[in-house]
Amino acid sequence: MVTALRECEHEVLVETGAGVGSSISDEEYREAGALIVNSAPEVWSKSDLIVKVKEPQPSEYAHFRPGLTLFTYLHLAPLPELTDALLKSRVNAVAYETIRERDGSLPLLTPMSEVAGRMAIQVGAQYLEKPNGGRGILLGGIPGVAPANVVVLGGGIVGHNAAKMACGLGANVTIIDRNLNRLRELDDIYFNSLRTLASNTHSIRDAVRQADLVIGAVLIPGASAPKLLRRDMLKQMKPGAVIVDVAIDQGGCVETAHATTHTDPIYFVDNVLHYCVSNMPAAVPHTSTFGLTNATIPYLLLLANKGLERACELSPAVKEGVNTYAGELTYEAVAESQNRPWREVTAVM
Repeated sequence: MVTALRECEHEVLVETGAGVGSSISDEEYREAGALIVNSAPEVWSKSDLIVKVKEPQPSEYAHFRPGLTLFTYLHLAPLPELTDALLKSRVNAVAYETIRERDGSLPLLTPMSEVAGRMAIQVGAQYLEKPNGGRGILLGGIPGVAPANVVVLGGGIVGHNAAKMACGLGANVTIIDRNLNRLRELDDIYFNSLRTLASNTHSIRDAVRQADLVIGAVLIPGASAPKLLRRDMLKQMKPGAVIVDVAIDQGGCVETAHATTHTDPIYFVDNVLHYCVSNMPAAVPHTSTFGLTNATIPYLLLLANKGLERACELSPAVKEGVNTYAGELTYEAVAESQNRPWREVTAVM
């Protein structure tokens, strides 16, 4: 990424140690042409375009200023305080997760969804072990002993990757989605390796009752996730069953879900183990960094080379990514989730 930006004659500032978690040293950044600076505040103050991964934290709000362009995951729907800070400071914020191409694809959400979907099964298998609080079940079973029942709520990128991993490990997999065409596609891909169900309260209730592991993989771009697994359903689940709610970045699709961290990842409700870590891909930063870089670089170069306003004219995908501009909320799904007024970004510009 640094090399590509330098070839376009942009100055690139990198906070010292920023790449350590992803196994990228300051020296490698220097060799690519970056200027290493001593602190994050220095990067914020000297940059016109800030590129991050996770949404800004409260400690970073003080660095917001009018005209600054922020390019990162935002997940604003469940974060009214961050929305307030962006609007008050008149930051122009472009969200990775709402950049949408003409074919409906979400190219900057895809790599992290692939990572999170695959991780969800690894994590779920780990917490099904008895010492970790689970039922004491081996995901794939052994000859003569049945494998775990895995239920995946949502058949998008996260759900597909979770199902792929679970099938590969030999689990009994059920995937639930409201899009029948998507279920047909998955049925064609996996045939008898998994079961597909149309999403409704009855099918979800019946499936999770038998589940050892439930993966929440529901996404409505930019909006809060719908609560598909309700509190009353937990009482019918097996003691020690595990829920991994990958949708927690958008508020979660499990009614009893609340965000946790990698250092304190789980809690129990009605004897059901909940793993609701936001930003799951942070646990595998090397893979995640390079996967995300591959996807973001075309859009980043467009923003850097042309500026936000011209980039929106040239790319409808970038225009859809703009969540706030010059003190205005410009993404409808966020506005609906937070009951706020909004305006089309083209009208504001």
